[in-house]
Amino acid sequence: MMTDLKLTATTFFGLEEVLAQELFQLGAKEVEIGNRAVRFKGDLGFLYKANFNLHLALRVLWEIESFDKIYKAEQLYKAIRRIEWSNYLNPSQTFRIDVTGQTKYFKNTRFIALKAKDAIVDQFRDKFDRRPDISLRQPDIHIILHFHDQVLRVHLDSSGESLHKRGYRTQTNIAPLNEVLAAGIVSLSQWRGCCSLLDPMCGSGTILIEAAMLEMRIPAAINRTHFAFQNWTNYQSDLFELIKTSSLKKIRELPDGVQLIGYDKAPSAVEKARQNIKNAHLDDFINIEQNDFFKVEKPDSVSYLIFNPPYDERLSIDVKSFYKQIGDVLKKNYAGIEAWLLVGNLQALKYIGLRPSKRIKLFNGKLEARLVHYQLYKGSKKSKF
Repeated sequence: MMTDLKLTATTFFGLEEVLAQELFQLGAKEVEIGNRAVRFKGDLGFLYKANFNLHLALRVLWEIESFDKIYKAEQLYKAIRRIEWSNYLNPSQTFRIDVTGQTKYFKNTRFIALKAKDAIVDQFRDKFDRRPDISLRQPDIHIILHFHDQVLRVHLDSSGESLHKRGYRTQTNIAPLNEVLAAGIVSLSQWRGCCSLLDPMCGSGTILIEAAMLEMRIPAAINRTHFAFQNWTNYQSDLFELIKTSSLKKIRELPDGVQLIGYDKAPSAVEKARQNIKNAHLDDFINIEQNDFFKVEKPDSVSYLIFNPPYDERLSIDVKSFYKQIGDVLKKNYAGIEAWLLVGNLQALKYIGLRPSKRIKLFNGKLEARLVHYQLYKGSKKSKF
């Protein structure tokens, strides 16, 4: 029987709860929400499963050891050397050490990383008369040391490149939306394939692709070719193949009658979105049209809107008139639907002229944003009660 590992999935601020739900549904044990992270337990096979399936995680970390009362350089050296590194790394490979968290007992993170490096290198020299090299850009093994005062936790990054790099997006526009954030927006909106969905400013198509993958239970990393855990000396390729096969069997079709539709007024954006959708093998399920949201009527089948309008950060627009137009079109053409907007210009919200029923704080990169929900009633709101 495999032993449960202490694991952590990192994510964006505001997505912790929906990531915890995704982990629970995937079969994680002892799920605990943190800040931009969710801690949980699972065996080595579940570590593989999490990397392959999770839509809302950026990385999956494995805590291989923890130490208390580390406040001197010699204590740090002995603690790191105590770990049997040949269980994960061989002398011909490369590694990198990063330091996170806070401790008042060491001058800087670089000193900590160098001391830890010495401990690992010395262990390999004594045992094999050879040592692994350092690689800052593309290490085989990525080690993360996290300090909380005197407590040191030693993690291995099992993902390698961030899990938002799905492998389907080869074409982007000026302000592309991160894939994990797009999946998070869909999850927070609670769209569950209940009805047809429109992204009226779809850009490179990321929201629609992520919505389709979530509803169809397509593993997020289905198009990805490599993970860091495949570099570890304890990697079990047969187990990973079994995990992948099991995950792929759970893929399902969209519900009958449900359409995923994207608009963009720029021909170049339409072409890029179509190419990304084709790369994701979803061109049978998502339809992209060259349309201007402000000039076309709502498709009869659509009752849900999710979109990320520009907000003058990298795309030059007149924010006041642009967002007023959004509000006017929603009120005029989209009565009876639910609309979710990710707005990265907090001042722009007041120009929409509608009162959101929900405002969820998120970050689009370093930019503070709000995911807002508008329930657009037919007639007056009072008539609904």
